[in-house]
Amino acid sequence: MLKWLGSLVDSNEKELSRLQPTVERINSLEPQFESLSSDELRRKTDEFRARLGKGEALDELLPEAFAAVREAAKRTLSQRHFDVQLMGGIVLHQGKIAEMKTGEGKTLVATLPIYLNALTGKGTHVVTVNDYLSKRDCNWMGPIYHLLGVSVASIQHEASFLFDPDHESEDAAWRHLRPVTRRQAYEADITYGTNNEFGFDHLRDNMVIDLSQCAQRPLNYAIVDEVDYILIDEARTPLIISGAAAEATQIYQTFAKLIPHLHQEVDYTVDERDRAVTLTDEGISKMERLLKKEGLLKAPDLYDPSNQLLTHYLESALKAHVLFRRDREYMVKDGQVIIVDEFTGRLMHGRRYSEGLHQAIEAKEGVQVQRENITLATITFQNYFRLYEKLAGMTGTAVTEAEEFHKIYKLEVVIIPTNEPMVRTDSPDQIYQNEEAKFRAVAREIEGLYSDERPVLVGTVSIEKSEHLSEILKRKGIPHQVLNAKHHEKEAAIIAQAGQPGAVTVATNMAGRGVDIMLGPGIAEKGGLHIIGTERHEARRIDNQLRGRAGRQGDPGSSRFYVSLEDDVVRRFGGDRIKGLMQRVHIDEEVPIEHSLVSKAIEG
Repeated sequence: MLKWLGSLVDSNEKELSRLQPTVERINSLEPQFESLSSDELRRKTDEFRARLGKGEALDELLPEAFAAVREAAKRTLSQRHFDVQLMGGIVLHQGKIAEMKTGEGKTLVATLPIYLNALTGKGTHVVTVNDYLSKRDCNWMGPIYHLLGVSVASIQHEASFLFDPDHESEDAAWRHLRPVTRRQAYEADITYGTNNEFGFDHLRDNMVIDLSQCAQRPLNYAIVDEVDYILIDEARTPLIISGAAAEATQIYQTFAKLIPHLHQEVDYTVDERDRAVTLTDEGISKMERLLKKEGLLKAPDLYDPSNQLLTHYLESALKAHVLFRRDREYMVKDGQVIIVDEFTGRLMHGRRYSEGLHQAIEAKEGVQVQRENITLATITFQNYFRLYEKLAGMTGTAVTEAEEFHKIYKLEVVIIPTNEPMVRTDSPDQIYQNEEAKFRAVAREIEGLYSDERPVLVGTVSIEKSEHLSEILKRKGIPHQVLNAKHHEKEAAIIAQAGQPGAVTVATNMAGRGVDIMLGPGIAEKGGLHIIGTERHEARRIDNQLRGRAGRQGDPGSSRFYVSLEDDVVRRFGGDRIKGLMQRVHIDEEVPIEHSLVSKAIEG
């Protein structure tokens, strides 16, 4: 891995050098495009398309097309693409991954290759991690595309919209988004949407009998935002269209009643690293007695082949009760069990655990147990995105997965320099013996920052932990906002205020994607936004994304992680042994270990 990263750094310098002449060519065109009227700028699109039709390549059009987009952005959004953003745009057009730090304007960067590739008329897809960002980016960047005469749409879970400046919606926030059919949204030159929506539409299209009913066109070019999450973390997640199977509600409810009779270490053991639950001999005997009493056991031996279906239900119920916790892996809302995405903290509406696990959780929570499903069509994200003629991606954290991107997708990673030097201070982790001591220390630091009116964003790993910290802060009388999957509809409003004086924001991972926190007046002088991580994530990228909320575009900022030896990720890798050592040498639980070597060990 280290050897791979070393070669990546060397090749990256060469790649940036190769991009420089193209950047200079785009810059040299700026005065010419500034002198064009809006109509003349719009007619450039017709000119570019005509030249493409005569055999000119997109690469040859790139400098002029990028200059046109830069000029359109200046006129509509009062934003001008920096040189490093032009580099990012070139990399994306080349079908590579551009790693750009948080706050470097990835959304604006993407407009460059999106426009260039939209000139072909074959359709360009921009993949976001949630419906809100798909709608926001279509609406936000829409004026650029409209000025240049290309159409842009957004597909949502239950609706589709076309950007139309002449349309007046009742919703002021989205007033220029006109409702259209799914097919019309895909017929636009540019279509924004989530990986889920693009993938499911592909599956539905493959099930139609009449091809005229298909929504999508052939898959041409896609830019995947937060590419590490979608192409690595979600790579093997199957998208499934299914139909209902036979009813088995009663048996799930029976197991939900029986499992609480079992006790950890006596009746079953838990392997947290492999997320497995195994019955002991005593547990097997107890289950045999309980199932016999219920009249469900077909043979005296639980693992007799005639009990095969029964053991399937048992394994699902054990996992549901022991490994899956409410407000961590899932939450219950409106009588439904909804999965919480471990990487983003967002609710995954429409997704269900397979192999009967979802039904077992429903029975455990006492909500309606829905029927198991028969798969009618399925595809993984990995296989879906390989179908595109050209694929590109952008994220703040790709380099740690560069080898995997290359191996699976043949995608190169190019690290784009920041426009301003990064000045954020990242302090070593503070490590406590137990979770409560850790949260008390976190609350003390928040209290100090709040009294100084310096904003702080606190990252937690679950809804449960965010609400636990919220209760501690309430007892201390510290005003704060909580951002988790229960309050996702308030996300934009909460984040808009997170950099203001005295703002305290407690968030799950959902605040780590697609969000810029702007500093309020006087905050830079106080040191900028401070980030507190309350637990390490197994994927180091998730921690880096949280840190990346501070120090955007040369702003000052700082970060620190608080870790306890009871945290899941630490406990899996020997935390109990360190805890025992600390107790034997009588280290006070309120006293942390703080050492950069320990931090690196936990990060690794």
